[in-house]
Amino acid sequence: MAMVELFSGLNISATGLRAQRVRQNVIASNIANVETTRTPDGGPYKRQHVILEADPYEFDQFLVKEQNKIRGSKTQDGHIRIPQPQWPVSRENIGSGVKVLEISKDEGPDKLVYNPGHPDSDENGYVHMPNVNIVEEMVDMITATRAYEANTTAFNSTKAMLMKALDLAN
Repeated sequence: MAMVELFSGLNISATGLRAQRVRQNVIASNIANVETTRTPDGGPYKRQHVILEADPYEFDQFLVKEQNKIRGSKTQDGHIRIPQPQWPVSRENIGSGVKVLEISKDEGPDKLVYNPGHPDSDENGYVHMPNVNIVEEMVDMITATRAYEANTTAFNSTKAMLMKALDLAN
């Protein structure tokens, strides 16, 4: 078993933790701006959401580094070259992580609230409020938190298995 295979589970969980942390930060920003009617771009705050995708790049880069390390070269003229190993490890048989593809703005319609005394009201007395639904944001926050907890559990389980394997090797 290659060393890459041993740590791929930790890498997958770590990328999941990073992605869920970004989701939680974006959701917190949405909740914090639920009453923001004026932004530097003009108009009310627009809800943001995170788009995730599989990330084979980190695994590929790690694999290339490991292969190059083992290929190596002779340290001295009298030494024997290290033969190139057979690498059964590929993106197809090892999982990849996840990455944040983008944080995009929801271009849905603004909420209109009748409040003629508000400084940002239009000529009809309506204020354009952010398109943030606090209930939807709370549901998203709960799912992001649960996904973060699941990745933490997977990371800790993988770490415990690796530690047990080290104990058995001694």
